[in-house]
Amino acid sequence: MIRKARRHVREHVHFLGALVSQPRSTGAIAPSSPALAEQMVAGLDLPHADVVVEFGPGTGSITRAIERHARPDATVALLEIHEGFAARLREAFPRFHVFHDSAEHLRQHLQALGKPHADCVVSGLPFAAFPEALQEALLQAAHDGLRPGGRFTTFTYIHARHLPLGRRFYERLRGRFGQVEISPVVWRNLPPAVVYSCSR
Repeated sequence: MIRKARRHVREHVHFLGALVSQPRSTGAIAPSSPALAEQMVAGLDLPHADVVVEFGPGTGSITRAIERHARPDATVALLEIHEGFAARLREAFPRFHVFHDSAEHLRQHLQALGKPHADCVVSGLPFAAFPEALQEALLQAAHDGLRPGGRFTTFTYIHARHLPLGRRFYERLRGRFGQVEISPVVWRNLPPAVVYSCSR
C-alpha cells in the first residue's frame, strides 16, 4: 500500500512537470484514475488480443490496466511523444515496445514489429486540446492500424463533452468509425469522464 501511494505521488509529480513544460500535448491536470483505466479496457477482450496499442500512455496509468488484462505473449506497443514519459515507460514496462514518437506513425511501428494490424487501440490523448487537422490524422492512424472489427477507445471529460469542440470530436469519431458507444460516467476520476468505444 505504501509503495502504491509513493508511485501515485511520483506519477503526479512527473505529470505536473509535463503539464508545465508541454501543456498542449499533456492536456490534463492529473493522470487517469484506475477506475477510468479499467473502463478504457473493458470490452476490448484483451485476454484474446494478439496486438494491443496505446496512444499517449503518459505515466502508465492505463498501461497498467492493459498489463493486468493482456495475454503474457501479446505484442503491446506504446506510442509516447514526451521523451521523459517514454524513458520511464521503458523502465516500468520492459516487456512492452515503447516508441518515442507521434501516434500518427502507428503503421510504420506495426510494420517494424512484423504486425499488419492491431486488435485494439487505446488512446489517452487529449484530443480536445489538438487542432482539428491533428485529430483527423490521429483518428485516421488508429482506424488504419486496426484490423476489421478491431476496437478503438478514448475518453472525454464530462464538462467538455457538450461544448462545441467536444461535440465536433464526437461527430468526428462517428464519421470515422460509425457507431460510437458511450460508457456511464466514471465519477472516480479527476475530472469525471466518459469513455467512447468504437469498432472499425
